[in-house]
Amino acid sequence: MSYKIDIQEIQRYSKLELIAKQIVEGFVTGLHKSPFHGFSVEFAEHRIYNPGESTRHIDWKLYGRTEKLFIKRYEEETNLRCHMVIDGSSSMYFPEIDYENSGAYNKIKFSVYATAAIMNLMKKQRDAVGLSVFSDKLDVHTPDKSSVMHHKRLTNELESLINNPKINTKTSTIKALHTIAESVHKRSLIILFSDMMENVAQQEELFEALQHLKYNKNEVILFYTVDKEKELDFKFENRPYQFIDLETGDEVKVHPNDVREKYIEEITKRAERLKLRCLQFGIELVEVDVNQGFNSILETYLVKRKKMM
Repeated sequence: MSYKIDIQEIQRYSKLELIAKQIVEGFVTGLHKSPFHGFSVEFAEHRIYNPGESTRHIDWKLYGRTEKLFIKRYEEETNLRCHMVIDGSSSMYFPEIDYENSGAYNKIKFSVYATAAIMNLMKKQRDAVGLSVFSDKLDVHTPDKSSVMHHKRLTNELESLINNPKINTKTSTIKALHTIAESVHKRSLIILFSDMMENVAQQEELFEALQHLKYNKNEVILFYTVDKEKELDFKFENRPYQFIDLETGDEVKVHPNDVREKYIEEITKRAERLKLRCLQFGIELVEVDVNQGFNSILETYLVKRKKMM
């Protein structure tokens, strides 16, 4: 079997856009075989074909994959405003990976790919999307738009996060979230990717900043982004390690077995406090493991979007 390479298709999209497109296509195809299949109709710009209607707008490619008839929808209006927020501080670059390895993810690469995939869905739906990236300051903050040029700009910003890693850059989540909360259009969906590695002494201020995101009747999803095996379960080999704080550069030599129990106890307490506060504030918190794929991200987005429409 021979395959024809579409050069125009390759030139039209950046590498990140192509990856996002592949993630979404795989996800939407899977929806037809899952309990979530209804979302593929509403959110992939299709609806079920009714007998007697014109066959002019039937999606025959989709029929070939599903053996079901769907009509393509053509909606011009913007349906939803969504603001994507990414924690771009140095802790998000854990663990160290080879970025050329397509199957290797750290927290920042996972967040970038997930954001690009959601943007791809929103582009199909003609929804308006904006982007904010923060580290020790608010590095990127755009309005919510749906134009092709705007999507290109956001893609360039996302690619920059991977191509230009932050070194010894601390997190200033609190100030950034307050700024975003004040400027985002009312009744928006705000989606935040972060490992929430804020100073423990500032936990209450952090919770107040999260609560502020609900300002102006916004809906908020916090994707609590972690490498579960290393950060939550602390699974390291039984040998001495030198751990380096990616935000401060501080180093400590320790044997994992000596601290594992206490570490897991403290990280669990911290996560439980975060979950409790989000529940109190009406913020949807979803713990995501960077090694478990993107389907849970996209499903969460679709469910929330349906509730808001």
